Amino acid sequence: MREYADVIIQRSRRRSFSLSWKEEGFLLKAPLLASGRQIRDFLKKNEAWMERRRAEEERISAYRREMGLLTEDELKELKKRAQKLFRERVDHYAPLVGVSCGRISIRAQKTRWGSCSARGNLNFNCLLLMAPLPALDSVVVHELCHLKEMNHSSRFYAEVLRVMPEYRKYQKWLKTEGRKLLARLP
Repeated sequence: MREYADVIIQRSRRRSFSLSWKEEGFLLKAPLLASGRQIRDFLKKNEAWMERRRAEEERISAYRREMGLLTEDELKELKKRAQKLFRERVDHYAPLVGVSCGRISIRAQKTRWGSCSARGNLNFNCLLLMAPLPALDSVVVHELCHLKEMNHSSRFYAEVLRVMPEYRKYQKWLKTEGRKLLARLP
C-alpha cells in the first residue's frame, strides 16, 4: 500500500469524503466515524487523480521558476491597463447580453477569474490581460450573463453560448493554461 505523506486528513460531521489540493498538499475531508480502511480505500480509488495533480503542480512550479513572480509594479501596471480594457469589453458585450452593470473592480486573485454581485458590480482578475483576448472575453460574457441568471443552470449556459459560441474552448484554456498565469502571483 502506497504511503500518503502529503495528505492532511480533516474529520468533521459530514457524510461523504472529498479530496482537494492545497499549497501544502492534499486535503482529505472525511466523516468523523470513517475507519482507517475507508480512508485508505478512498485514497487508493483516487490515486490516479492525485498523481495527475502532483504532476500538474510540478509543471506549475517549473513555470514559476522559469518566468518568475510578478513584481508589485508589474501588478500595478496590469491593473491600470485592465481597468480600461475590461470597461471596453463590458461595454461591447453588455448590449449583446441585454444587461447593464455597475462598478467594475480589478483584482489580482489566486483562484478566480471574475465574479459579480447581485447589485450588478463586476470583478475581474488583472492576470486575464496575459491571456488571449477571447479567453478574457469568455470571463466577461460569463459574468455579464450572471446578471441575468445568478446561477450555473442550463439557461445560464444557453445564454453564454448564444453570445459566445466558442465559450467552452476558452474556458478550457483558462482551466489548463490559466494555472500558469495564476502561478505568477506573489
